[in-house]
Amino acid sequence: MKLVAAAALSLVLVKSMSPSPIAAQTYLALGDSYTIGEKVDSASRWPVQLAKSLRAAGVDVGDPLIIAKTGWTTDELGAGIETAAVQGTYALVSLLIGVNNQYRARPAEEYRTQFRTLLDEAIGYAGGRSARVIVLSIPDWGVMPFAQGRDRAKIGREIDQFNAIAREESERAGAKWVDVTPASRAMRDGWAASDGLHPSGAQYTEWAALALPAARAALGVR
Repeated sequence: MKLVAAAALSLVLVKSMSPSPIAAQTYLALGDSYTIGEKVDSASRWPVQLAKSLRAAGVDVGDPLIIAKTGWTTDELGAGIETAAVQGTYALVSLLIGVNNQYRARPAEEYRTQFRTLLDEAIGYAGGRSARVIVLSIPDWGVMPFAQGRDRAKIGREIDQFNAIAREESERAGAKWVDVTPASRAMRDGWAASDGLHPSGAQYTEWAALALPAARAALGVR
């Protein structure tokens, strides 16, 4: 079962925003509905906001090439990457995946194995430079209006379990870890998109702010 609330599936491979002059630094974003920005406009996607923030800080980085689709699990992202046949290396790579593994009650150890493979691929796209990869934690959809009537505490515990795996594997590999889960649990006004499940652009702004220091460090910017 896929984590999607009565909406058409998002695009698989997206070059965000309109064409612009070639930037010195390139950015690849890998994920699922949270990376493609289900129910928000393209400018509100957190990877797009992150690139904009980097440019505001003086970093010559282009808008991200996004490989993501609503509902994807780890193995489906792997297949999507293969289908996209992305070439070359990137100055910055981000990875956020796993909520649909939890939603579909997939085994945690299966997640570990497949996440490790994806992380290795991400590092490969970064030219073997693990410090150029940032991994975002899985947000807690159990706090969203969509989860009303479900066991929110159980959802939270399972999200924490998957995040512990992702963090352990990321730190083992030398990638940078960005924890957005506490922010997702804050549930401020306007934090949910129109479907009551996915984050709003305002929440993605917070995620981009949390990811900015790690992205700056990954790109060697103080």
